[in-house]
Amino acid sequence: MSSLPPPSVDALAQSSRLFALIEAELGAAGGWLPFSRYMELALYAPGLGYYSGGARKFGPGGDFITAPELTPLFGQALAAQVEQVMRASAPQVIEVGAGTGLLAADLLLELERRGCVPETYGILELSGELRARQFDTLAQKAPQLAARVRWLDALPESFAGAVVANEVLDVMPVHLVVSRADGLFERGVALAAGADGARRLAWADVPAAGAVLEHARALALPAPAGGEYVTELNLAGRAWVAAWAERLRAGAMLLIDYGYPRAEYYLPSRSNGTLLCYYRHHAHGDPFLWPGLNDITAFVDFTAVAEAAFEAGLDVRGYATQAQFLFNCGVLECLERRGAREQADYIRAARAVQRLTAPQEMGELFKVLALSRGIDAPLLGFARGDRLHAL
Repeated sequence: MSSLPPPSVDALAQSSRLFALIEAELGAAGGWLPFSRYMELALYAPGLGYYSGGARKFGPGGDFITAPELTPLFGQALAAQVEQVMRASAPQVIEVGAGTGLLAADLLLELERRGCVPETYGILELSGELRARQFDTLAQKAPQLAARVRWLDALPESFAGAVVANEVLDVMPVHLVVSRADGLFERGVALAAGADGARRLAWADVPAAGAVLEHARALALPAPAGGEYVTELNLAGRAWVAAWAERLRAGAMLLIDYGYPRAEYYLPSRSNGTLLCYYRHHAHGDPFLWPGLNDITAFVDFTAVAEAAFEAGLDVRGYATQAQFLFNCGVLECLERRGAREQADYIRAARAVQRLTAPQEMGELFKVLALSRGIDAPLLGFARGDRLHAL
């Protein structure tokens, strides 16, 4: 990993503290942890994890750029779908994992322009550092609407309205499953001694059991002769959707993320899984490097999410590429509204829309899944190009 920029002394100290926490938990657990638990600690350990610590994550100065960081046109187009959901249910929005707050600001401003401002805009955010950034962003970009925003510590007991989750499912802790000729295994984390005698984190497999074994068997994973097939199970995502199903009285969830339907997710050629780490705009494959300083993600199995929603009583109302969804929601019309402004601004906006919608960029890789209750009208974001049949 010599190509990665080195962390600061303070960042390395924070990572060392998290390593000590993981080491202690490994000792208490008998020397082995499922990867899902390691990922949970690496991302969310209070004060030390990637999302719960104080490191800058989004934008050019962070580790990655999300769609709202590219252009406000993403939120402006999404607002058309949010408006339809609110008018069919209740004038409320909850955004899960709001990043820097740019999407919240863009949505609120566009909904105001449309004459459909939500009575409340809840943000479910666990990171104190990100809450502070969201507060500042809203105060700067939408001061007249900031008073409508409330920060939540947990899912509400009951909710009606629109739920928005952009790039949330991909950072939920996943189990790693290994299929070999001699059976199914769960890949986890153990301690090993390095060449210098220092303790380090290492992979360790145990026979799969319980829910991991049950779900892995149902997938009929390939078992390469003389080799292995490694993939992910996002059981946390299934449970999260089921928890929302218990609370959503009326409205819809709009889940935006990168991933595939099951038939494309578990291809024989994808034998190394989809797990990726991001550090200062560099992608790499070592989740044990500098714990707490890297984002760790896995692509989403949208079929599994849709199944969990259906089993919990929600309606699966639409599944489309991000490009098709944004076109249906009028992203090009939003772009044209910028045409009256300075030409350079329009060109930048057009380039951002191309990145959001081009097949070789985010347009095909990212998908939008809509789950609803109590809405009968077709959702406009899926009016053309709905791929429900692919799930």
